[in-house]
Amino acid sequence: MTDETPICSAKGCRAAAVWVLAWNNPKLHTPERRKTWLACEEHREHLSQFLGLRGFLKDVVTLAEWRQREQGSDSAADR
Repeated sequence: MTDETPICSAKGCRAAAVWVLAWNNPKLHTPERRKTWLACEEHREHLSQFLGLRGFLKDVVTLAEWRQREQGSDSAADR
């Protein structure tokens, strides 16, 4: 792992992130806004349940897919 490797958002976890959990709190954020938590394989379900029970979870995708989406939206913005 390098300093650039994203790590899991679970408290005390230092494992490499594999998943992106996109969420928003409708009391605080506009509907299109997405905050993100990163998760390793071990903590994906726990973090998803935490956000899901509150009605905050919007999407769960692999980190690689999230990065592709972000690059795609950057390219579209450049047009």
